Amino acid sequence: MGNLHYNWMLKKANFTKDKGKVFSCFSCGGGSTMGYKLAGYDVIGCNEIDPKMMEVYIKNHKPKYSFLMPIQEFKNLPDLPEDLFDLEILDGSPPCSSFSTGGNREKDWGKEKKFKEGQAKQVLDILFFDFIDLAKRLQPKIVIAENVEGLMLGKAKKYVIKIYEEFEKAGYYCQHFLLDGSKMGVPQERKRVFFVAVRKDIGVNLLEVKDMFTENVKIDMDFNEPAINFGQIQQKKVKREALSLGYGKYWDKADWRGVYDERSRGGKKFGFFRKALKNRPLATIMGGNVFAIEEKKELLTTKELSLCQTFPLDYDFLDLKPQYVLGMSVPPLMTAKVIDRVYNQILKK
Repeated sequence: MGNLHYNWMLKKANFTKDKGKVFSCFSCGGGSTMGYKLAGYDVIGCNEIDPKMMEVYIKNHKPKYSFLMPIQEFKNLPDLPEDLFDLEILDGSPPCSSFSTGGNREKDWGKEKKFKEGQAKQVLDILFFDFIDLAKRLQPKIVIAENVEGLMLGKAKKYVIKIYEEFEKAGYYCQHFLLDGSKMGVPQERKRVFFVAVRKDIGVNLLEVKDMFTENVKIDMDFNEPAINFGQIQQKKVKREALSLGYGKYWDKADWRGVYDERSRGGKKFGFFRKALKNRPLATIMGGNVFAIEEKKELLTTKELSLCQTFPLDYDFLDLKPQYVLGMSVPPLMTAKVIDRVYNQILKK
């Protein structure tokens, strides 16, 4: 796979496309797509519901196949291309706001919601199961699904149990890993759950007994790379936008993870405003939060945010706000390192 780095460009990348075909669902800006490409895979297409995100995806990735529609419709299309039935990997990042610790969690479960222009209303917490339905139909060798850390907390754990049950019915061994981007060469503390499902005929010879009743494919996903602090990627002598005066009253309360906003969250931690500290990785980038450099009260540049998300510096955001695209996407470097482990420990064998 070579030495991957957070500072890179699309036009200079060497995408070998020699490790098999990938299809990406809930593709957003193509963060995971770029990770697979960096790891040597041929990402042949995508499924996305947001027309603006699809436009950005096509501009940057030029997929062979693109399906702009809800996954509930896509999974039942009668004439899917034959390529999709010969995949090494089916990839997906089902919308996760229902489980995010920054959202309403249980209050929103089971409710239809509409977030962006052009999207149909959907019950977000069941989209993962539509994705598994698609896997059951296509039968790729591996299924990779990324989601928020909040899926592992509290009552949301029942969804994890259900996810395992549905992958079992689809013919896969499933396991999950809670990973932190800051330990994987990403200049950002971004904790995400990665589900790795291995088709049973592929994994049957790689099973390891965990206890008297459980066996699964052995995969090592322990990462412990040195942290990359914001000070290492901070641009010098650049013109920056000043922090809005409306945030001034929160300045002393803010730290690298957020501020207390007593009005909107009852005194709970709310990360809409965060400080970028030189001596630690950036906090998780989201589409709507605001980052300011600690000592200057000035906003981060698009280049700094792209580096922290390991996006290529020549990525074309078209008319969308860069931070929105970045916050909605998977850091390419996280995906590349996850799938490199999967390749070397499973597919290569």
